[in-house]
Amino acid sequence: MSKEQTIAAIRETGIVAVIRADGEAELLDTTVALNQGGVKALELTMTSPGALDVLKEVSRRLTGEAILGIGSVLDAETARLAILAGAQFVVSPILNYDIITMCQRYSIPCIPGAFTPTEILNAWQAGADVVKVFPATKLGPGYLKDIKGPLPQVKLTPTGGINLENTGDFIRAGAEFVGVGGALVNKELIKSKNWTALSSLATQFIDEVRKARL
Repeated sequence: MSKEQTIAAIRETGIVAVIRADGEAELLDTTVALNQGGVKALELTMTSPGALDVLKEVSRRLTGEAILGIGSVLDAETARLAILAGAQFVVSPILNYDIITMCQRYSIPCIPGAFTPTEILNAWQAGADVVKVFPATKLGPGYLKDIKGPLPQVKLTPTGGINLENTGDFIRAGAEFVGVGGALVNKELIKSKNWTALSSLATQFIDEVRKARL
């Protein structure tokens, strides 16, 4: 799958699940449940224990069903390890040009984090495939719409503070897709191992994207 095809596939459902977990088994079960609920793009964060090992296992279990990425990447060395472990996209909370270069070397989509208009444009000009607007918690959909005004060519994905109530608003404001953490990767459902409910929640998020695009 080319970089363009990967981004298009992520955009199709419009949701990237940002997954943090306390252990490898929990991380694996969470990714499977979310995928069964319709979320194809699964971002395993490097802050989770054994993230790269879990990535390899999930790749085996969900071959052809999911698009697996690694998030919270802070340097090019980690990006390379993630790519070699099977990551299909790389996400960072910061703008690190070496990470973009590393991803370009392997033809893997890179989604670096940026906040201001200048950072966002710099990331795009450096070769970012999509720019992660982070944190989007306090800014809201209006900020995304404001950025898209003078920079309509830049593909944006907000992360931070995304929930069922505002997912559609961000999509309508111009987001290619949204990154959802705690509102989707529900700690209580995971703790109780209620995988059916977690899958159902994932489906609700997918539905919000679909309705926003009608």
